[in-house]
Amino acid sequence: MASPVTTPATSTPITNDKINEAANTPSFPPISNPTFSIKDLRAVIPPHCFERSYFISFLYLFADLVIISILFYFATFIDNVTNPFLRWALWVLYWIPTGCVATGVWVLAHECGHRAFSPSKLVNDTVGFIFHSALLVPYHAWRITHSRHHKNTSHMEKDEVFVPNLKEEAGELTAFGQSPIAILAKVLSMSLFGWPAYLFTNAQGRKFDQNANHFSPNSPLFSQKQRSLIVLSDIGVVISISILAALGYYYGFTNLLKFYFVPYLIVNFWLVSITELQHTDASIPHFKDGEWTWLKGALCTVDRDYGVLNIIFHHIGDTHVCHHLFPLIPHYHSEEATQAIRKVLGDSYRFDSTPFFKALYKTFQDCVYVQERENGVFWYQGPKEFVNEKPEKCKNS
Repeated sequence: MASPVTTPATSTPITNDKINEAANTPSFPPISNPTFSIKDLRAVIPPHCFERSYFISFLYLFADLVIISILFYFATFIDNVTNPFLRWALWVLYWIPTGCVATGVWVLAHECGHRAFSPSKLVNDTVGFIFHSALLVPYHAWRITHSRHHKNTSHMEKDEVFVPNLKEEAGELTAFGQSPIAILAKVLSMSLFGWPAYLFTNAQGRKFDQNANHFSPNSPLFSQKQRSLIVLSDIGVVISISILAALGYYYGFTNLLKFYFVPYLIVNFWLVSITELQHTDASIPHFKDGEWTWLKGALCTVDRDYGVLNIIFHHIGDTHVCHHLFPLIPHYHSEEATQAIRKVLGDSYRFDSTPFFKALYKTFQDCVYVQERENGVFWYQGPKEFVNEKPEKCKNS
């Protein structure tokens, strides 16, 4: 039985063994204001961690592109293999690594949106535009809404992604809806189709009175002065689709499916799943105005261990707390910066070592909707037997 802890807000012992079992490492979040400031955190980070290097950033990008090119080259021989089982196995060995490395390219383009790839705005926007467009992402449209996400993380009304449902929005929980088969179906649906759904309908994003579409210059997501950038983003995606259509026409759409589209789905899988796990956990609250502050919101994210994929994903998953606090730090300095700020963050830092697929499953099981427990503070809830309980403090690793 887990020992109870005391919350800063209520001084009431809390126990919840099932949620504690699911989230074995994140610490209890700051529902009251932290005792440190962003200046305190910045002061302990070595100054060189804020330096952005053209050479290093392009070296990482070049390495990713070389790996993808090598995988592509060897994949051109796969259909010459006569054994069908071996042929399928080889395609899987092409799809998964290519999708993972392409996710790394996505992350580098994401750094461009934060101006962390290089000191030059022009270089950042050029590289980000090219490679996000190649992955069918409207670069500037995403960059604008993603910036607002960083400014409003865990705000119930103003955050841009993974805004939780209230109980009345989630609907009634049923035994079937919480069954392993139903949860796995939800995980698969979100992982494969959640990204395009977000781009086209702002699914799981901030609520608007009209359709919020990342491709529409008139979308409520954007101001009038940003409309030309949205059109430019659309042009980039249209050019990429046109190139892909031409390649499919000349080389066969089956080949387009095998060489591009399946790795593209794997990129979408990692993108949505990693983001889900960064911002969805039984130990993470959301706030209304009055209780929310930027620093409390920025601390409401979880670092997770992806093993060797930490390197392939350029540390987007295992140093995400630092990224929300200091998005200008490039990924190749993020580990050092994370270790530095942990000394100041103390129990406000969250790291969860739960294996990836188990963690993803548990977020769907335990984080169905949020309810207000303290004034202006909302906590995730899951199955009916949990609705009167709050998450327990978890051990630091």
